[in-house]
Amino acid sequence: VQLQASGGGVVQAGESLRLSCAASGRTLRNVAAGWFRQPPGKEREFVAASSRTGGGTLYSNSVKGRFTISRDNAKNTVYLQMNSLKPEDTAVYYCAADASIIYSSLSIETAWDYWGQGTQVTVSS
Repeated sequence: VQLQASGGGVVQAGESLRLSCAASGRTLRNVAAGWFRQPPGKEREFVAASSRTGGGTLYSNSVKGRFTISRDNAKNTVYLQMNSLKPEDTAVYYCAADASIIYSSLSIETAWDYWGQGTQVTVSS
């Protein structure tokens, strides 16, 4: 699976952005998809994920209620809608995919097989 992330940019606090992750090489149907981010000077961290069936989602506590992960199987694309952005959301955002990951491992970076390149999100105060 090849993943292409896009949609990053510079916004002010309180604004919204929608990231996209387009997949090629295989369908995302029955494949788990997730988003991670790496803030400046920090380790990469889990943000959100959608399970293989698409029926289960998981969010980090820091984004719960503000971010929403969704997928469009017809477009083979996964989205991350980010609302009420804060300066601490500034990071490089990465999408990931995996065909065999289980729900309990969705937040574990090393459990994911496929990664896209990052897209920069900068939130100014």
